[in-house]
Amino acid sequence: MDISVVIPVYGCREAVPELYKRLAATLEAQGKSFEIIMVDDHCPQRSWEEIEKLCEADERVVGIRLSRNFGQMRAITAGLEKSVGDLVVVMDCDLQDRPEFLPQFLAKIEEGYDIVYSKRKDRKDTFIVKALSRAFYAVYNKLSDMKYDFEVGNYSIARRKVVDAFLEMKEQNRDYIMFLMWLGYKDTTIEIESDERFAGKSSYTFGKKVNLAVSLITAQSNKPLFLAVKGGFIISCASLLFLVYLLIRYLVVKDFDMGWPSVIAAIYLMGGLVLSALGVVGIYVGNIFAESKGRPIYVIDDILNSHK
Repeated sequence: MDISVVIPVYGCREAVPELYKRLAATLEAQGKSFEIIMVDDHCPQRSWEEIEKLCEADERVVGIRLSRNFGQMRAITAGLEKSVGDLVVVMDCDLQDRPEFLPQFLAKIEEGYDIVYSKRKDRKDTFIVKALSRAFYAVYNKLSDMKYDFEVGNYSIARRKVVDAFLEMKEQNRDYIMFLMWLGYKDTTIEIESDERFAGKSSYTFGKKVNLAVSLITAQSNKPLFLAVKGGFIISCASLLFLVYLLIRYLVVKDFDMGWPSVIAAIYLMGGLVLSALGVVGIYVGNIFAESKGRPIYVIDDILNSHK
């Protein structure tokens, strides 16, 4: 198999037939053998029904249905583990990323690159979404010592050796593009134009994005622990200076009562410090707990037309 295309499907049932139509036409024009792997992440819109129809009509379509909603990154992992292509493309199901850009990815691969990422020139997102993305990746880059561009999306292509190396990484907290960048293979980016969502709306609420950010940062870096130590040192110094100030004022102003202000200052400063440090440590302990259970990253309920 020349090319495998892995697509996590959630919340965009109406886009599935159109995505298959455009993707198949683009791949057929390249004259290469291919498979289209659609992973239903337990979509509430019953996208599996559309995937079943495609699998019945075209054996090149592989349908994977997960037993419950495991999340986009785990759905991608499920598709990658069932892929057999020498080249593997990952893309979203909402048609914001045009299948017609695939020839540009293939051209870059032929130049000798192992991974080709897409960089959206004009993301169809709100200003707030873009601002939050910039903020998250600025923090992530600082804490992980990596350089990640917030405009780089999941739409990408990688050689089989890259995918196999990715699949060796069994962490519960996962991100496809960040893991690929960590692997260190020869990569490049191409600029593409993105479209509006064909149907549906994004399932990534603000709360989910915050949880994802915390999970990824604490899974990839231990710097927050060191920041807690530094923060504790700074607050301790500030508390000490404040207590010295109260002592001097007490000595200068004889009727000044330093007892109550000093106690309150010490309680609030040290209490906040301890709670923050415990919270950071707790997140890491939670990650260790999740990893130590050794549970599978996903569970497959049904699979159609599998080539592996």
